[in-house]
Amino acid sequence: MAKRHSPRRGSLAFSPRKRARSETCRIRREEVVPGRHVQGFVGYKAGMTHIILNDNSPHSLTKGMEISVPVTVIETPPVKVVGFRLYKETVYGKLALTEVHMGSNNDIELSDLTMSDDVSVRLIISTMPELVSGIPKKRGELMELKMSGVPEADLEYAQKVLGSEIRVGDVFKEGDFVDVTAVTRGKGTQGPVKRWGVTIQNAKARKSGKGRHVGCIGGWRPRRVRWRIPQLGQTGYQQRTEYNKRILKIGDDGSEITPKGGFLHYGLVRNEYLLVKGSIPGPKKRLIRISHAIRPYPKLAAPDVIYISRESQQGN
Repeated sequence: MAKRHSPRRGSLAFSPRKRARSETCRIRREEVVPGRHVQGFVGYKAGMTHIILNDNSPHSLTKGMEISVPVTVIETPPVKVVGFRLYKETVYGKLALTEVHMGSNNDIELSDLTMSDDVSVRLIISTMPELVSGIPKKRGELMELKMSGVPEADLEYAQKVLGSEIRVGDVFKEGDFVDVTAVTRGKGTQGPVKRWGVTIQNAKARKSGKGRHVGCIGGWRPRRVRWRIPQLGQTGYQQRTEYNKRILKIGDDGSEITPKGGFLHYGLVRNEYLLVKGSIPGPKKRLIRISHAIRPYPKLAAPDVIYISRESQQGN
């Protein structure tokens, strides 16, 4: 009988698969989109619904037709700029030069700095979850937002918005492509079949007991289990990024998209919101980081939304 071969399941690029340190995700990539002062925003996942729109994708088979599209609702209340930080690029990485916070007087320190190409500015923002009815949290999350990469213009803009609020409409427009980063839904400890997608034994050859298990976890030599072998362990609750999610609609009236009775396990949307095509990582109420796409498709105009489903999700 011929020996059966198959490639390994799962991607080692995600190893080690362990729980995320924090639900406030870190954006580590250095690319920026020129022409935009602020390179990202933040919101909370409310749930999913579907809309009907006129397809304006130039190469789509349904171009010009009315189609139904699943969308994710992200509630995006305004964020407050509580400070900004200046970094300098060194051979050891980025070095923080100084910080400016609300109510502090750092004009002397800023006047002594020489702005050059190796200096970058980042905003320090705080979310305002008290504005969101579905988030049982009073203290906001602190995080940094990248800027355009032009030091003089970024510093001027940061001083201008210090202590004020930034809205999602100041950062994104309808039709933009964005990258969405969030911590996925946690599933606890799972076996290798669910965690890595390995194939279970053939039904005829499964004589070593009932249940789903792997047939072999390595050869006789070396006499140890290698780290590349798919094994059980933590599944989910890991930071992941999905690329090129299209913003179909930006609105400021949550009643336009809230289903009758509210979103299950979330409630009512009372602030500004985004409708993003398709699904995104994480359960409801999860903090979502949104940034400009680093490898976008050609820019498309905002589609014409005809209908937004507001049918009850209560099962009535």
